[in-house]
Amino acid sequence: MSAQDLRQLFLLAAIWGSSFLFMRLAVEDFGTWPLMLVRVGVAALAMLAVVYWQKKWHAIQQYWLAIAIVGVVNAAIPFTLYAYASQHLATGTMVVVNAMTPLFGAVIARFWLDERLSGSRILGLIIGFGGIVCLVYDKLFFEDHHQSLAVLASLAATVSYGIAASFSTKYLKGADPIAVTAGSFSSATLCVLPFAIWFWPTHTVSLGAWGSVLTLALLCTAIAYIIFYRLVASIGGARSVTVTFLVPPFGIIWGVFLLNEPFGFNELFSTALVLLGTLLATGFLNIPLRNKL
Repeated sequence: MSAQDLRQLFLLAAIWGSSFLFMRLAVEDFGTWPLMLVRVGVAALAMLAVVYWQKKWHAIQQYWLAIAIVGVVNAAIPFTLYAYASQHLATGTMVVVNAMTPLFGAVIARFWLDERLSGSRILGLIIGFGGIVCLVYDKLFFEDHHQSLAVLASLAATVSYGIAASFSTKYLKGADPIAVTAGSFSSATLCVLPFAIWFWPTHTVSLGAWGSVLTLALLCTAIAYIIFYRLVASIGGARSVTVTFLVPPFGIIWGVFLLNEPFGFNELFSTALVLLGTLLATGFLNIPLRNKL
């Protein structure tokens, strides 16, 4: 991996790690649905401009139905769930739960795509789930039921991402990634539009909230995906996905230093378990065990 590719990998991790921060800064003024409309709507316009510039409309038309479904499962549902969760959970908690995405992806791929799981990957799943339990066990039975629901919403978002990964592997193999991104964000925009109109805030939204949501849409969504697909073209998909392991530290750093969120031994230990489990479950680390599933 070249120094330039490595810089882009860390840059992407820093950007995606900050997305949870910008959600927390904007959601109080916007609310869940309007926040998501601005995020996916602005990102869709930006990506459609790229599609127009690269003349890739045919790529969207060829896979339009599958792309529309991915827009619901990979953007509309998980983005909305995280927007809700951001009202009740710390940035660090959400970003560590988000690291569970590859683990759920491995489980879903096992049953949907019949991908075998080695003993090492099974061990990774157990360790990863254990890390999440350590991180959120006190919140699942907290007096404020909103916090419990927020944890469940975050976990549901990672499951949705995992479903989208297997669906894309099965039905979007060979599709142009830029076209898929532009089309899926457009589909997500249409999904959240009626809810956003109904729940649009009656008060004046602050300039700070507008700045946060536009940064979320343009930097953390549109530009981040362009960087990601540039990395895929340069170093391959398997090595590009290592960005997943770098996002939690950056997300935690943003939350601690910019929002003064607490970070103690339990958070550190839980994060380490989740990252270790993810590395094992995705095959980046391997322990020679005989059992397979």
